[in-house]
Amino acid sequence: MFLKQFSRLLKPSTLAAFTEPLKRLPALAAAPACTTSRWNPAPTLNNSLRWNSSSAVVPLVDKSTTEAINKQLETGTEGRLFAVVQLCGKQFKITTGDIIVVEGYWPPENGDRLRLDKVLLAGGSDFSLIGRPLLAPGLVDVQATIVEKTLSHTRTHFRKKRRKQYMRINFYRSQQTMIRINSIEITRKLAHSGAPEASGDRFF
Repeated sequence: MFLKQFSRLLKPSTLAAFTEPLKRLPALAAAPACTTSRWNPAPTLNNSLRWNSSSAVVPLVDKSTTEAINKQLETGTEGRLFAVVQLCGKQFKITTGDIIVVEGYWPPENGDRLRLDKVLLAGGSDFSLIGRPLLAPGLVDVQATIVEKTLSHTRTHFRKKRRKQYMRINFYRSQQTMIRINSIEITRKLAHSGAPEASGDRFF
């Protein structure tokens, strides 16, 4: 079966499809073959044929898109909002009613209410707001409550050295904090400009 597929690749029609783009690039075809290294770089094409990274930049959001999102927020038709937040060095994708678990020691106690400020992304059914790297403070309000502080299930740490009569088994449980997400709300309208909103406070 492999030989059949390989023979199809060697047909003249298939080879022509691969070699035709190379014929369009005379600078690359005429360049001598050489090995690439740090001291002897490979020959490059002229600037007109070189891929330009600026052409891959996504244009800024136009005014109609911002107005459509603001209209959804006014009428309440944005759907179920979700967000990506950073908490204790990790990122969590959350929505209303979720319960997330934070590993390790964390000072808040049971019943404490929190506002998660480090929001990297938020969105609804038809749109997503992406931060650079964070959304402007106060744009998205994420409220949470500490549900439970407990220990994880028993984990095993096993060590052994062959032919040395050495074996150790340790059991341990790490601290955990369970957090319930109460609500996710976009508190204000979006600005019409595609530039990031100016704010004095940034959380990193």
